Amino acid sequence: MNPNVPVPHDIPVPHDIPLPMPAPEPVLVAVLIVFFLMHIAFVNFMVGGALLSFIYEARGLKQKRYDRLAYEIASTITANKSIAVVLGVGPLLAINTLYTVYFYTANALTGALWVSIIPLVVIAFVLTYIHKYLWHRMERMKALHLAISGVACLLFLFIPLIFLTNINLMLFPEKWGTVHGFLSALALPNVLPRYAHFVLACPAMVGLFLVWLFRRRSDAEIADTGFSRAELIRLGYRWAFWPTMAQFLVGPVALFTLPHTSGSQAGAFGLFGLSILVSLALCVVMIREIRGPDGAIGRMFGLAASLMLVVVVLMGAGRHLYREAAVSEHREMVRAKTLEYARKAEEARRQAASATAAAVK
Repeated sequence: MNPNVPVPHDIPVPHDIPLPMPAPEPVLVAVLIVFFLMHIAFVNFMVGGALLSFIYEARGLKQKRYDRLAYEIASTITANKSIAVVLGVGPLLAINTLYTVYFYTANALTGALWVSIIPLVVIAFVLTYIHKYLWHRMERMKALHLAISGVACLLFLFIPLIFLTNINLMLFPEKWGTVHGFLSALALPNVLPRYAHFVLACPAMVGLFLVWLFRRRSDAEIADTGFSRAELIRLGYRWAFWPTMAQFLVGPVALFTLPHTSGSQAGAFGLFGLSILVSLALCVVMIREIRGPDGAIGRMFGLAASLMLVVVVLMGAGRHLYREAAVSEHREMVRAKTLEYARKAEEARRQAASATAAAVK
C-alpha cells in the first residue's frame, strides 16, 4: 500500500504498537492455529456434552437408563472444560500479538458484553459443578436439577456467540464506525451462519468423543448404564452423523456469506472445499458403522476420528487464510500510519533535544 494514497475517511486507521514480536511470526501463527484447534475441540466436547446431558436427563424422567447415560456424559464435562480453558491461553496470547490493533478495537467496540464473559464463564462453571456433584443428592429435585443444567447450557451457548461476534468484527475495519455495541456487531454479515456452524459442530464432535469413551469402558461399567456397548457406540455415531449432514446445508451458507476481502480468498475457499470432500468421506464411514453388525461396530473409529481431524485442520487453516485476506489492505494502511507516527515521534524527540541544548547554552 502506497502511504501517499488517500485513506477512505470512513475507515479508522490507528498506528500499531512499535514493539518487536516476542517470537518469529510463523511460530506465533502456528501457536494460534494449532492451539486454537485443540481449544475449540474441547469447547465442542464441553458444550455438546452439556446439551446431550440435559436432553438425556430430561428423557430419563420416564426411562431411568437415560438418566444414567446423562450422568455418564455429565461426568466428562468438567474435565473437558478444564482442558478447554488451559488450551485457550495460547491462541488468546497469539491473537493479541498478531492482531493487536484489530483484537483490541473489537474488544472496545463490544464493550460490556465482552467484559461480561468472565462472570458468565464463572457462573456457567459453578452451575456445571453443582449439576455434576449434586446429581444423586438432588434425585428428588429433578426439576431444579434440570433447571441448573438448562441455565448452564444457555450460558455455554451464549458465551461462544460473544467470542464469535468479537472475532468477526475485528476482520472488518470498514464496519468499526457503524458499530455501537454488541447487538450492532451481531448484526454484521456472517455472524449467525458461523454461529450455526459452531453449534452443529458441538454434538458432532461430542458424538465421536462418546464413541471413543464407550469403546474403552469396561463391561461392568457399560452394564451399569442399562445399554449394550453397541447401542452406546451407535448412539454416539448418530450424534456425529446427523449434525455433520446438516453442515452440508449450513456450511455453504456460512461460506458464501463471508464478506468480500481485498486480499485473495482462493486459498481459503480451496481448503474449505477440500474439507467438504473429506466430510463426505467421514459420513460414509459413519453410516457404515451405524448400519454394521453389533460385533463389528467401532472398528472404524480410528478412520472416522482421523477424517474428523483432517476436517478440523482444513477448516482452521482456511479460516486463518481468510482472516489474513480480510485485514491485508488495512494492515498496509496501519503500517504506513505507524511509520509516519515513528517519523513524527523521532522528529519531536530531536526538536526537544535541540530545545534542551539551546536552553542549557
